[in-house]
Amino acid sequence: MRAIAVGKVTASNNPKFAVGDHVTGLLGVQEYAYSNGQGLTKVDSKLAPLPLYLSTLGMPGLTAYFGLLEVGQPKAGDTVVVSGAAGAVGSVVGQIAKIKGARVVGIAGGADKCRYLVEELGFDAAIDYKTENVAEALKTHCPNGVNVYFDNVGGDILDAVLTRLARGARIVICGAISQYNNTAPVKGPANYLSLLVQRATMTGIVVSDYYDRAGEAAMVMAGWIQSGKLKTREDVVDGLDKFPQAFDMLFSGANNGKLVLKVA
Repeated sequence: MRAIAVGKVTASNNPKFAVGDHVTGLLGVQEYAYSNGQGLTKVDSKLAPLPLYLSTLGMPGLTAYFGLLEVGQPKAGDTVVVSGAAGAVGSVVGQIAKIKGARVVGIAGGADKCRYLVEELGFDAAIDYKTENVAEALKTHCPNGVNVYFDNVGGDILDAVLTRLARGARIVICGAISQYNNTAPVKGPANYLSLLVQRATMTGIVVSDYYDRAGEAAMVMAGWIQSGKLKTREDVVDGLDKFPQAFDMLFSGANNGKLVLKVA
């Protein structure tokens, strides 16, 4: 099973990596991995806890950083809406948007997650899709429309946001977790003509397109973390044998923050 992991080098014939080094890369869901060193990056456990290199200082954080700033291009005063807002990507997106002076509305599942977004992460408002009518709540929280929408879920929530776009809105397509387990064809946006009416754009973000700038983003976000502007949360499940249950948590929304499996 493919997965990005952080591990410790236990043996090495590669001069770039010494025994005891911590590295991150596509090491898989397993206790031991064999690599020629290609695609591995050294990380420093003294600078940040190792799980952080799988969340804000890893792929989720890079996705949030480049997806929002390069594709969404928020401006001070914009209204930014984020779905999957309590997850590893969404929570960082919302906080960066606040740092950039935007008004941020998060969409998440459950009262506890919504409370976390507003009270701990500083979102201006949160919508509980499990108990609220998302389209109606967007009218309340986004009276002047949505300037940037960062989409992690697709489906009905994407359709609801499409009805509230402001002129020139930018939609960032990061994921569509509501559609991944469909047995029927993927549900596309029925309200896509709003893109035409509002002269809006919808653009995908694939984080690997920005890996050559990963160091730049990590340095900026590490500074925000150190100054207290950016908060991070990891949900660590202990034990390789717990992988099936942990994986299911992604689809039930049971995790809080970046879901990490501790294998050893």
